[in-house]
Amino acid sequence: MPAAVSDQLKTGGVGITKFTNCRLVRGNSLVHRDLWVSSATGKIVHSQASFYDHLLIPDEVIDLGGRIVSPGLIECQLNGAYGFNFSIKPDEVADYAKQIKELNKQLIKTGVTSYVPTVTSQKPDVYKTVLPFLRPSGHLQVAEDGAESLGAHVEGPFLSPTKNGIHDIDVFKQAESFKDLEDCYGAENLSPSESGEPASVRMITAAPEIGNMEKLIPEITSRGIIFSIGHTEATYEEASAAVEAGATMITHLFNAMKPLHHRNPGVFGVLGNPSDQRKPYFGIIADGIHLHPTTIKIARNAHPDGFILVTDAMHLVGLPDGSYQWVNGNEINNIVKKGSRLVLEGSDTLAGSSTTLLECVNNLISWTDTSIPDALRAVTSTPAAMLSLEGIKGTLADGADADLIILSENAGQDVPKLTVDEVWKFGKRVWSRD
Repeated sequence: MPAAVSDQLKTGGVGITKFTNCRLVRGNSLVHRDLWVSSATGKIVHSQASFYDHLLIPDEVIDLGGRIVSPGLIECQLNGAYGFNFSIKPDEVADYAKQIKELNKQLIKTGVTSYVPTVTSQKPDVYKTVLPFLRPSGHLQVAEDGAESLGAHVEGPFLSPTKNGIHDIDVFKQAESFKDLEDCYGAENLSPSESGEPASVRMITAAPEIGNMEKLIPEITSRGIIFSIGHTEATYEEASAAVEAGATMITHLFNAMKPLHHRNPGVFGVLGNPSDQRKPYFGIIADGIHLHPTTIKIARNAHPDGFILVTDAMHLVGLPDGSYQWVNGNEINNIVKKGSRLVLEGSDTLAGSSTTLLECVNNLISWTDTSIPDALRAVTSTPAAMLSLEGIKGTLADGADADLIILSENAGQDVPKLTVDEVWKFGKRVWSRD
């Protein structure tokens, strides 16, 4: 057990909960073992050390009746939800902060305990206004706040105009120097603060072949910012060069990029590199609309350790079907929602999704031979590794943040389907289905 956790337990150890008669997600297995968490430290604690070394007795013992305990889900591409869009410049900044708090409390009910808020291609004044509100929550977050921001993802505007998807090409830019990035996003959002707080921007999606972007990747990543390849016409050679320069992620693989071709495998081809150290992580939208299930199988087989499920969900998540306004760069468009399918009004162009992350997990289990722990790995430990948060998020290891979900599995069905029964944040129950 880490020293800091041990010291805090010695001073009182209040708020310890013991989960028993449960199956824990540990690696690729479901393990029958008890789990102890502390709301005092917000961490998972070593049960034997707590009981035998510090003579602590749990304040509460919960019999889960054989249900599954998983780390809380990590969403790496969320554009908005429940009517709120991260990319909208607010009339009053206080309203923006208030709406984020409301979203966080709604989002956690879906099992997502941490997420990367995504801002699409916008004008610089939008980025400079909203990014300070999307910085990593860190020690300022309390359990009752709900889901926790891990830092912003800026998807654009340094993208290929021929692979724009629904992004407004009128706001697209080319970067020739790092100053161009600072002018767009705000220099203060690309570096830690003087007090040591992390930068607001955690990940940048850009087309490496546009402007001088490939040569800027090392400076981007030197600041702890993830460079993700996306919305790109990059050839296999250009994508490989970006990976060599430090790109470690691919944004919604297969969507808004050159398709796989037998004479030019494009971005997908980098997953065929002989060394896993040269294979980036990649996001997969498993909503049944963006990708065919067989395409998902191919991607997962190419690099299972880099496979991350994302929703690319828009602000229409949780809203009824209908037509909704969307401010898109310089344009105002309408997005039509019908079930999980979102399209720009008057077209067949996909406009993100309105699915949830657990629905993507259940789809993966249904479409493939993926086991429950393997499917959950794509929304817990793998995104945590991509975000350099191993041992902190996405795990039930001793000393990790006590972010977890209790899942029911509908036994007796041909294909298991998981349902979230409870969500715990920092060792406190924050939502229950009952």
